[in-house]
Amino acid sequence: MRVVWTLLALLFVLAGAVFGALNGDSVAFDFYFFQPALHKGAALLAAFLAGWLVAGLTLWLGVILPLKRRLARQRRDQLQREQRREAPEAAAAE
Repeated sequence: MRVVWTLLALLFVLAGAVFGALNGDSVAFDFYFFQPALHKGAALLAAFLAGWLVAGLTLWLGVILPLKRRLARQRRDQLQREQRREAPEAAAAE
């Protein structure tokens, strides 16, 4: 399965390299404070990476972090239940 993912990644890298080579024209962006001129391929790559980072951060803050907190709370509650269950048994054994 790892070989399939590696080949798929290489295919996308190759497609990106071909796209970047075919779209070498410069494009000017106006961000009010600065006006960078990037190649189309670099601009697309920058937009892709920015979207990937924003989506990852949104997923982390909106899904993963709450699930980690919930899991920690459930583990803590389970440990407390086990300790309460073992406490009467230990007192009865004495």
